[in-house]
Amino acid sequence: MNFRNARDLVLALALTAAATAPAFAQRVIRIVVPFGPGAVQDTVARTFNAELGQILGASVVVENRAGAGGTIGTAAVAKSPADGNTLVLAAASHTLGGHLYAKLPYEPIKDFQGVAYIGSSGYAIAVPGNMGVNTLADYVKLAKSKPGEFNYASAGNGSATHMGMAYFLAKAGAQMQHVPMKSTGDAVNEVLAGRVQGVTSSLIGIVPFKQDPRIKILAYTGNQRSRFFPELPTVAEAGVPDYKFDSWIGVLAPAGMPKAELDKLNAAINKALQMPEVQERLTRLGVEVGPQTSADDFQKLLRADYETAGAIVKASGARIE
Repeated sequence: MNFRNARDLVLALALTAAATAPAFAQRVIRIVVPFGPGAVQDTVARTFNAELGQILGASVVVENRAGAGGTIGTAAVAKSPADGNTLVLAAASHTLGGHLYAKLPYEPIKDFQGVAYIGSSGYAIAVPGNMGVNTLADYVKLAKSKPGEFNYASAGNGSATHMGMAYFLAKAGAQMQHVPMKSTGDAVNEVLAGRVQGVTSSLIGIVPFKQDPRIKILAYTGNQRSRFFPELPTVAEAGVPDYKFDSWIGVLAPAGMPKAELDKLNAAINKALQMPEVQERLTRLGVEVGPQTSADDFQKLLRADYETAGAIVKASGARIE
């Protein structure tokens, strides 16, 4: 090959480099978080996005698109191309919403494909530290004595924190007013400030305040005590039998993604989750990681959880028109 001058040589080298550069170097993958900063999904997404980008040779960015109980960001993902470049970090609110809302701009199961299961997170019921209650039984008794006079905060209408508390109140036979916020962090802050009288928060949102006198953590919502908080009784142990509420956490994509791309993303996320530094971050947040699950198995989990979510919403009596 002959070059007439240095400029031609530089141009030829640039074109050759562009032609031979791997395509993934230009790839940007968005993990949409349908809640604001401080929510379970937001915190979890930021524990592994950098490692996932390294594995895929791409830039993996976390994008908060909050609003309407997580449905705005989730709807945006449902309408995105199924090319693996737009994902959503989802949790229990995804399947709960399918039963809670009279109308949704998407179908939680039909319009999505499970990509990878991350793990599960429990919740805790907490109240202001100056409320004068030390046990869940005291709290229920006080709430029953003042029906409708107390308020509880959540991460928004239709969020898991909303449904966890609504379900608890229905089981306990108490009434409180719901105050929707933009994130779990905002909801917990309302309790810390004493502006509301309760919250059902993920452990991710509540554990940092374990020793804070402004808040009193009363009970854990799982069916057995949390290994992250073993001294905390379950709600059932504390006097509200048959109550259980926790959340899966995972990555979803728009339905119709080619299997090769789906399997590639599943393998990459599972690899990232096995990294010691990622597991340490998730453990500090109170997330039970794994086990590694195929995309097909995760989709089966979603279908099963959708049925369970229907029973929870029905028992809570909640409905959003």
